[in-house]
Amino acid sequence: MKFFLFHKKKNKIWQKYYDKDKRNVEVPPMSIYEFLASNNEEHMDHVAINYFGAKMTYQELFQEIDYCAKAMRSQGIRKGDVVSICLPNVPESVIAFYAVSKIGGIANMIHPLSAEEEIKASIRDTKSVMLFTVNFNYKKILSILDETSLYKTILISPRDSMPKAMGIGYFFMQDRKVKLPKSNESFMFWKDFRNKGKNYNREVLNPTLWNEAAVILHSGGTSGTPKSIVLSNGNVNVVIGQARIALPENNDRDSMLGILPMFHCFGLVECVHYPLSIGACLILVPKFDAGRFDKLLRKYRPSIIPGVPTLFEALIKNKHMDDVDLSNVKYVVSGGDALNVERNLAVNEFLHQHHCVHGVVQGYGMTETSGGCVFSTTNSYTLGSVGIPLPGNDMKIVNPDTKQEVEIGQVGEILISGPSVMMGYLNDEEETNRVLEKDQKGIIWVHTGDLGYMDKNGCLFFVQRLKRLIISSGYNVYPSHIEEVLNKHPAILNSCVVGVPHPYKVQVPKAYVVLKSDYKESLKLKAEIKEYCEKNLSKYMIPKEFVYRESLPKTMVGKVDYHQLEKENEEEKK
Repeated sequence: MKFFLFHKKKNKIWQKYYDKDKRNVEVPPMSIYEFLASNNEEHMDHVAINYFGAKMTYQELFQEIDYCAKAMRSQGIRKGDVVSICLPNVPESVIAFYAVSKIGGIANMIHPLSAEEEIKASIRDTKSVMLFTVNFNYKKILSILDETSLYKTILISPRDSMPKAMGIGYFFMQDRKVKLPKSNESFMFWKDFRNKGKNYNREVLNPTLWNEAAVILHSGGTSGTPKSIVLSNGNVNVVIGQARIALPENNDRDSMLGILPMFHCFGLVECVHYPLSIGACLILVPKFDAGRFDKLLRKYRPSIIPGVPTLFEALIKNKHMDDVDLSNVKYVVSGGDALNVERNLAVNEFLHQHHCVHGVVQGYGMTETSGGCVFSTTNSYTLGSVGIPLPGNDMKIVNPDTKQEVEIGQVGEILISGPSVMMGYLNDEEETNRVLEKDQKGIIWVHTGDLGYMDKNGCLFFVQRLKRLIISSGYNVYPSHIEEVLNKHPAILNSCVVGVPHPYKVQVPKAYVVLKSDYKESLKLKAEIKEYCEKNLSKYMIPKEFVYRESLPKTMVGKVDYHQLEKENEEEKK
């Protein structure tokens, strides 16, 4: 088997933390599906997925992937087609993701709680021809169907793979409230769809090449406006090779808590593809309940716990954790947002009190780098740092204005290069060229839009974002996008969105709204605007508070002064 070697320069100061034979990362030139299959030839009897106690071995997982791939082919899906997956963390989401890769398709990952207009835009922009979605989205899909390229939608219930007794309970609590159609030309239920695959007898393996598009994920990019980020098979697979070096203690007997959603890069690459590619067990959790976190840990005893800072806040605030033993935990990994020193120490103290010999380690990355590109390895751990570049990656800190590299310890924009750097933004060459810059040596650097500095050992310290950004429960919320949606409402003249503190979510969006002169503030209009937001914005983007004003503060050059509104909020809290 031929391997691609990704090298690092010899003069990088962080290399001392890697053994000489670990400074390069080897990646076989495979599709995501082939990579999964090649790494699990000896793990077929291991448990691959644990979903509320219903266990699926690797042999069973590959069988289900094969059924799904054949079902897609039976419905006309071809190599190169885009298939959208709009699901929570359920086994069907994992199965569909790898089945798309097996037949050479491209998986477009969508948040299942996205607004109707957001789902429509994603399907139209990616030219998706098939959609896997949760059953409660049926009405949304029905209303947009004629405006998209979809010709088949597969409806899935979270209970489809639950243990029988739990599934019955879920039906009476949730599913019976959802009005669904009978299977028809446009809609099909998972069970009926799966049977199509069982009755399809042709070979379906037709994967894309390692350097071809495999996944489309969605983020605000570095400019704050929604972007569709295209990753190749190689982009995704190389992160697994890097993680094996950075997390050497993990093996095929481990289990990882799969709370972070698959439509999020951290969730898809590091929390699904990684554990399954080392033969470990993935504990799928479709909806996180902070109050039941202790029960999750008691029942499943995961050895790897990845999460965002709000998850660890929930961990240490849970009142039922006193007798939870975490001595089996090898790694607790924080990403998605910076974990400040105070909270880091609090989490470490909590872990040690519960017999975990390790503290929380941080990573840094973005969807444009296929997730984590910098990580706190065991021997490079420095409190407050997000780590060192993973093997094969490079990093430099530059002056945001001059683009010249700054001195050690000086704050500047973080630039990253390496094999996990995205192919580009879908249908947006201008923005791709702005974010991906090729230097004189032909090396492509990602301008992250984040400020940080490097210490004398090569450890990265995150400082703040150049762009406006609200981090709410680990999700990126871009004020400029919310404002753009608000300003399209016929009653709104102008708006400004800022992030305000929240006891659990860290921050939530708050909107300041100026109405047009022929509209007056009323309960009816406020309700209409809220309903409009619910239709056009994802749930986590909807402002938690609306303030109606006659005008918004302006800067000296006439722009809305959001800094002033942020200060006003701070003063209100005093």
